[in-house]
Amino acid sequence: MGLDQYAYSVKGEEQTEIAYWRKHNRLQGWMEELYRRKGGKEEFNCKNVELTLDDLDDLSEAVINRKLPETQGFFFGEDSYKSPELLKEREDRDYRFICDARQAIRDGNKVIYTCWW
Repeated sequence: MGLDQYAYSVKGEEQTEIAYWRKHNRLQGWMEELYRRKGGKEEFNCKNVELTLDDLDDLSEAVINRKLPETQGFFFGEDSYKSPELLKEREDRDYRFICDARQAIRDGNKVIYTCWW
């Protein structure tokens, strides 16, 4: 068991996975903060949060400046910033996601983040 995180491009009933992360706890913390800002009140597990272009700009800034919030949870693994090798891999994946998500929105799709732990 552990934290599994997904992002989807959604158009109508069609859903396409555009990113997957495993135990990226800082990204989870950032997404949970976004979920709360958008009115989410329940435990942030198996809940969806839609990202806008503005949200992706904010996420990009947080990734570039290494300002994703430290986030802990029983199933979340070690800190995303702890290992330099792991950090580089996660940042690369985050950047790819941001680019793919921006394109999906430009193409008229919604971008949804969800997690399961």
